[in-house]
Amino acid sequence: MKVVAIIQARMGSSRLPAKVMKRVLDKSLLEYQLERVKRTMLIDEIVIATTTRDSEQPIVDLCEKLSIALYRGSEDDVLSRYYEAAREFKADIVVRLTSDCPIIDPNIIDNIIEQFINNKCDYVSNTLKRTYPRGYDTEVFSFETLESAYLNGKSNFEREHVTPYIYQNQSSFNIEQMLGETDNSHYRLTVDTIEDFILIEKIISTLYVKNNNFTNGDVMELLKRNKDWKQINSDINQKKN
Repeated sequence: MKVVAIIQARMGSSRLPAKVMKRVLDKSLLEYQLERVKRTMLIDEIVIATTTRDSEQPIVDLCEKLSIALYRGSEDDVLSRYYEAAREFKADIVVRLTSDCPIIDPNIIDNIIEQFINNKCDYVSNTLKRTYPRGYDTEVFSFETLESAYLNGKSNFEREHVTPYIYQNQSSFNIEQMLGETDNSHYRLTVDTIEDFILIEKIISTLYVKNNNFTNGDVMELLKRNKDWKQINSDINQKKN
């Protein structure tokens, strides 16, 4: 069973353009995320799924530099982009990640994959019922489940966001959730605005220089010691998905 992580990434962003290429300690956010996803034990291949727009060239160049597989597809129909990428790279199990999660924890990813495999699910995530901080979002599903969404998802919402057809049709799929021991869902560790970036910059600048393989636990301890940091992006509303 080939496990393929597909990370959707593009330079366009309405609230923070080119956010994936914003730099901390002279390294792009996307590079930090790739570095961390590479540390998973259960992923066989990582694929960046971007669009066919010329503006994506910095992402293309980074993939070439790091020898990361690349797929280019529709900008708006992200579901088709995911399906085509999964088919091209012969994925049996798809791990859906988004490029706005630069400090995602590889251990959390592996735990979700393990739950998917052990329980013979169609879909497992930590996103439908949140206990993990936003920014650790991971969805795992079979290629067959993705193909069903691709063939049957019709609305713009279903095509743009990849998995709504799956989790909105729970009677048709075996769906489970990964829940953390502690509810840390009030932390926002994704990057969609300049406020988000400022917080992530503080976290990486503090932790990475001491331990480039810092964990979710390390981040939580840092935020508990610096309680005011949470206020940096506390007023940001998540875009609807």
